[in-house]
Amino acid sequence: MDEKFMNEAVELSIKGMLNNEGGPFGAVVVKNGLIVGKGNNKVTSTFDPTAHAEVVAIRDACKNLNTFQLDDCIIYTSCEPCPMCLGAIYWARPKAVYYGCTKQDAADINFDDDFIYKELKVPMTERKIPFKQLGRKNALKAFELWSEKQDKDLY
Repeated sequence: MDEKFMNEAVELSIKGMLNNEGGPFGAVVVKNGLIVGKGNNKVTSTFDPTAHAEVVAIRDACKNLNTFQLDDCIIYTSCEPCPMCLGAIYWARPKAVYYGCTKQDAADINFDDDFIYKELKVPMTERKIPFKQLGRKNALKAFELWSEKQDKDLY
């Protein structure tokens, strides 16, 4: 059964790439043996750098399931997730992830995420893109209101 879902993710990656929607990446989200979300990379066709296959599939599954977490789901992705997708996966909380190609396989065709992994280890003041804190006192107002909010959905 796992192979079937991985094959679907790979087919999505090929179809999307051949349709010039984005890079050769695909993903499906499965719950109780049924595909509840599908995605392929759509970065170049939607002008959205976050439209990676896993993110698109997670968004689709959450919309279809009317939830923001995928607790009882499995994600099948044609390639080992990049750091952004890894973050999205952890926020979505699936019970497992299966991947086809490795991040080295992706790097071999010029999709190299290694620079992001390296940047995460560098202090913010030394990163390639400058990060500077600004307006913390004002920004904390939203956090204070959140702390007091009685009807919030915790996640």
